[in-house]
Amino acid sequence: MGVQAQQSNDPIIEYILEVIAENQSEDFDYTELVERLNFYRRNPLNLNKASRDELQELVFLNPLQISNLLDHIAVNGKLIDVLELQSIDGFDLQTIRTLLNFSNINSPTGFENFSWRNLKKEGRSDLIVRYGRILEEQAGFNITEESGRSRYLGTPDRVFTRYRFNYLNNLQFSLNMDKDAGEQFWTTQNRTLGPDFVSASLYVKDVSRFKKIVLGDFSLQFGQGLTLWSGLSFGKGADLFSIAKQDLGLRPYTSINEFSFFRGFATQINFGKFDFTPFISFRRLDAGSSLNAATNLSEITSLQISGLHRTPNELANKNRIGQFVLGGNLQYNHRKLSVGLTAYQSNYSENFAPGNAVYNQFEFTGRKLTNLGANYSYTVNNIYLFGELAHSVNSGIAFINGAIASLTPQISALVFHRNYQKDYYSYFNQGISEGSLAFNERGFFGGLQFKSGKKYEFNVYTDLFKFPWLRFRVDAPSIGHELFSQFTYTPKRTTKFILRYRIEEKQQNISGASTAINTLETVRRQNYRFEIQYALNKSFSLRNRAEVTQFKRESTQNNYGLLLYQDVLYNPLSSKLSGNARIAYFNTEGFDTRIYAYENDVLYGFSIPGFQNKGFRFYLNGRYTLKRGIDFWLKYSFTHYTDLETIGSGLDQIDGNLRSEIRAQIRYQF
Repeated sequence: MGVQAQQSNDPIIEYILEVIAENQSEDFDYTELVERLNFYRRNPLNLNKASRDELQELVFLNPLQISNLLDHIAVNGKLIDVLELQSIDGFDLQTIRTLLNFSNINSPTGFENFSWRNLKKEGRSDLIVRYGRILEEQAGFNITEESGRSRYLGTPDRVFTRYRFNYLNNLQFSLNMDKDAGEQFWTTQNRTLGPDFVSASLYVKDVSRFKKIVLGDFSLQFGQGLTLWSGLSFGKGADLFSIAKQDLGLRPYTSINEFSFFRGFATQINFGKFDFTPFISFRRLDAGSSLNAATNLSEITSLQISGLHRTPNELANKNRIGQFVLGGNLQYNHRKLSVGLTAYQSNYSENFAPGNAVYNQFEFTGRKLTNLGANYSYTVNNIYLFGELAHSVNSGIAFINGAIASLTPQISALVFHRNYQKDYYSYFNQGISEGSLAFNERGFFGGLQFKSGKKYEFNVYTDLFKFPWLRFRVDAPSIGHELFSQFTYTPKRTTKFILRYRIEEKQQNISGASTAINTLETVRRQNYRFEIQYALNKSFSLRNRAEVTQFKRESTQNNYGLLLYQDVLYNPLSSKLSGNARIAYFNTEGFDTRIYAYENDVLYGFSIPGFQNKGFRFYLNGRYTLKRGIDFWLKYSFTHYTDLETIGSGLDQIDGNLRSEIRAQIRYQF
């Protein structure tokens, strides 16, 4: 294992994560992705023996590149030298350089040398304990029980424990335990007998016909995410080709997101060119409910996805209903063709109540939901075709069709069309969409990527979309569009310039209208970004960013937001100490002009704060290797607002203009 592979906060993984994270929310959890990439940094994937599923775990490879690599090996035999990658269509030098950080052409795979002795010898354990808290007192912790008001029942501490055992890439045991700030910990009151959230799984891979076996918590990802997709998923962003989802099928669930997973048993069985994945799951879900006056029965009004159980009301909704899911997926794979069929039924212990608002009158009601879907992908010459058709029985359909094409060695294109009916339902739906879920939407997306050698890269896409039915705060059918462009100039390996422009227009109800009938107006949001990344030497590098956002309604004046920051990164190859720091200035005119920015954090910790109002933010994040196998992280951050006297609202309110936070983490590998 090289020195670079031993580093805990790997700069290559940090860069991949930042590209993907740019358009996600501030509470998105990337644990699953970072664990996957860290694993392959330590245990390189053998390209000569890798399956399509395994290659799809390397998120920086697009589907056309994967298909071309597999076809090259099928036609020409195993790779003899990594230099052969340069002869495969779509593999530029930057892609090859990134790929070789996570793969080689001769590492062992499977249970080729398995024995209980080797299990003990080759097995690796990884234990992480993390502590964090906001240092200022929040209002929810200063309310007494006698007051009868809502309050936080637990302490302001957040405690996270993570354990992993891995034997090569074929046996893995995962355990996560998490207590959020405000939640109770190790108390018999309110049935809290340990950490609020506990997740575990046992994963076995490549045992005879059984390609994958998972007992415990797992995720399922098939097709383009319309019928069945749980766990990690990405949307539109700077990584143009991530739009075409690469389904990983069955995976152990290792995230601390408390909503999007299954709990039970699943396996993937191979029958030659066919793979069959049956699964069964039962778990309790958080939900809000109300009493139906006509039937005198309790009904589900909403599913609670935050995973927070801090107040009496949140605890009352914890594990409120049961969810039982049974189904399977059949996949046919042959060379450049893949076809899949998915069917499953979800049963809930209570009925979903019909929505009261006009816009949600087509939402699912009842307690039993059956979903069917068919997906495909096919590579012909330099074109990768993909799509999925999904149907919720007795209601609507949704479908998507698209293509990735390598037009020339320098130019690639992506197009896709989508049509999601307003009465299509799936609680495991993560298809590409402008809305939060893939329903009530039609659209067409087109994008181009131009690469000239190692220095120049230009990405551009446009997305035209329409919502045929009403939406929240949109009381009529509406339309919109988005244009994104990014130019990257890399004059040398140590220097990079990035210039980005993005504009999005949608329709919403006129804000503050006094008329009896709401009418729509166009809302426009624009972003301008300039960034420089450069290395001073082998240990120090700098990153500067300036970003402006502009927001305008037809009925109002322009509002603006500004973010400026300077990063300093210290990452020597052979030092016990590494770290990074940021000083940022922000000045925005409110929520609509907020700006999100990815931050470096402790390993497997993630932070993408949204900046609004006016002030400064600083953080210092460091890692120190105490000795081989033991690492310690510490991060301190604060945000100082110059235009506020209180921060936040409700139970989260802080009296004053300073919000500071500390995180400490220790990792023991053995």
